[in-house]
Amino acid sequence: MKLNYRIVIFALAIVFGIVFSIPSLLQTQNGKKITLGLDLQGGLHMLLGVKTDEAIKSRIKSVAASVKHFADRNDILIDGLTFDENSVRFEVLDSDELQAFNDFLSKIDGAKTDIQGDVITLTFTPQEVQKIKKLAITQAIETIRNRLDQFGLSEPIVARQGKDKILVELAGIKTAQEEQRARELISRAAKLELMAVDEARNARVYNMSDTDAAAYGDVILPDAKNPKIKYLVHEIPILDGSMLTGANVGFDKNNRPVIDFKLNSEGADIFGDFTGKNVGKRLAIVLDGKVFSAPNINERIGGGAGQISGNYTVLEAKDLAIALRSGALLAPIYLMEKRSVGPSLGADSIKASMIALIGGFALVIVFMIVYYRMAGVIANIALIANLILLLAIMSLFGATLTLPGMAGIVLTVGMAVDANVIISERIRELIYEGKSMHKAIEDGYSNAMSAILDANITTLIAAVVLYVYGTGAIKGFAITMSIGILASMLTAILGTHGIYDLLEKKISKSKDYKFWFGIKG
Repeated sequence: MKLNYRIVIFALAIVFGIVFSIPSLLQTQNGKKITLGLDLQGGLHMLLGVKTDEAIKSRIKSVAASVKHFADRNDILIDGLTFDENSVRFEVLDSDELQAFNDFLSKIDGAKTDIQGDVITLTFTPQEVQKIKKLAITQAIETIRNRLDQFGLSEPIVARQGKDKILVELAGIKTAQEEQRARELISRAAKLELMAVDEARNARVYNMSDTDAAAYGDVILPDAKNPKIKYLVHEIPILDGSMLTGANVGFDKNNRPVIDFKLNSEGADIFGDFTGKNVGKRLAIVLDGKVFSAPNINERIGGGAGQISGNYTVLEAKDLAIALRSGALLAPIYLMEKRSVGPSLGADSIKASMIALIGGFALVIVFMIVYYRMAGVIANIALIANLILLLAIMSLFGATLTLPGMAGIVLTVGMAVDANVIISERIRELIYEGKSMHKAIEDGYSNAMSAILDANITTLIAAVVLYVYGTGAIKGFAITMSIGILASMLTAILGTHGIYDLLEKKISKSKDYKFWFGIKG
């Protein structure tokens, strides 16, 4: 027997497979392991809707804040600044400043202005409205994904489903507390706004209705700690969370958790200008429509840093910081469907899948040995190597194994052995024709190669398409099938060829084709 490059590569592949599959097979503390999907370890399945109309209102409100800041910074007098769901309206008191304002508004994407005398009305084009709605869904997907990644869950699935829905699957959620925490983190708007308190009217806030407040361009907001306490603040914010660049958990002088936040350069300029012009007044720090604090402005605050204090636990402060860092949702989301998969159901799925895998694997092994004798044993060695290699590659990349992924492994077993069935049949045909063993082996692999490549490449293309256009569990099936196909090309073709090269002289010398290939020589 003589070593050849094929057998060396095959041996190295087996060693690689054993080393990197051990952490997953034995569930060791160290080493990279395969992550079990929602259907195998239990978790939470949710279908979310997005209120895209609210994204338009949010964008309009942001434009109104920009108009106010532009007027304040350039000492342009405006009056009657109001906004609704579709437009911003205000009057420029000095007609000579109309052109400056028109130039400023023309830089806003998709904006359409209508000037009647000194009154400017800004709306968005229908194309821009659709663009904002689409962006709200895309941004919600990215924001939710970022939040869940920072939350610490392994391989959360967040994907668009249909035109305006979002599918969220969280594996490993096992308790009601974990589920509640995840749902709150996903649904939290995390909309930060810095709003000026209407000092002239705030004393009358408890005798005002929302309609009364709106007549002054104000809005009534509750205190986050005590909802009975009310604040009257100007509806148009000084700035919002879109200018936030960071948020982290800190501790105040009494060692209570707080959120330290930082603004970008534009936000820092606006913050500095406002605080410089409003010394002695109050600035409300508003998060999701609740006032967390309303400190007095004692001096101009530069640097663009601020702090949100509240009665949180460390865990609540951490989740809030995650929500702020990942960005506010442009539009609120709502729960359309929720389904919990218990760990026991996941365990049942694993048990049923393992029975199918082991049963199918055992039947294939028995059939190959009975029908092909030693050629079947060689094919089975390649099959075992293929499975070990598949597990190793999935472990190395920390892939998630789902129930369809298990089905992909079962399918891989059939496809891997199919290649050796074709090769063995080709070799048997050539032996019947009286070819020498060397010729039978070489021509057998050569003749079988086109059929094997055609089958594997077409299946691989199908798997790639499933991965690109599929979601969640479909991707899991595509991944395992793709890795299995590539691994089988190495084990079932290169590996078995190397074994035959190693045993060629021994087979030729024995002439016992019944023993080696299950046929009469």
